[in-house]
Amino acid sequence: MEMIIGGAYQGKTVYAKKEYPLLNWADGDKVTEEELMRAQGVTDFQKYIRRELEKERDVSELAEQIILKNPDVILVSQEVGYGVVPVDAFDRKYREAVGRVCTKLAAYSHKVTRVVCGIGTVIKDD
Repeated sequence: MEMIIGGAYQGKTVYAKKEYPLLNWADGDKVTEEELMRAQGVTDFQKYIRRELEKERDVSELAEQIILKNPDVILVSQEVGYGVVPVDAFDRKYREAVGRVCTKLAAYSHKVTRVVCGIGTVIKDD
């Protein structure tokens, strides 16, 4: 597993597609659970988590499910935990869920790259 992370509008998707041009990429805003579990790569992974929470689904075991069913996937996710803590309860729940899921996935990943201004910096490479 590999993760590519970074803030909003930092060029994560462009970076990922440049690094892996032959990969079949799924969009986290549209991907189904079945597609996620067999995708080669997923962009906007945080949007998948948001959709699940909006449907009132539990995502506490999502990282474990991905690790078990799709251990070679490349996930591109926005870091949503920086800045002012949201006033809205749902937005706080979403922010926490993305952080918890991505922390577990990053711990499992053999490589994690953080993208800032379109430049990727490897922060983990096992």
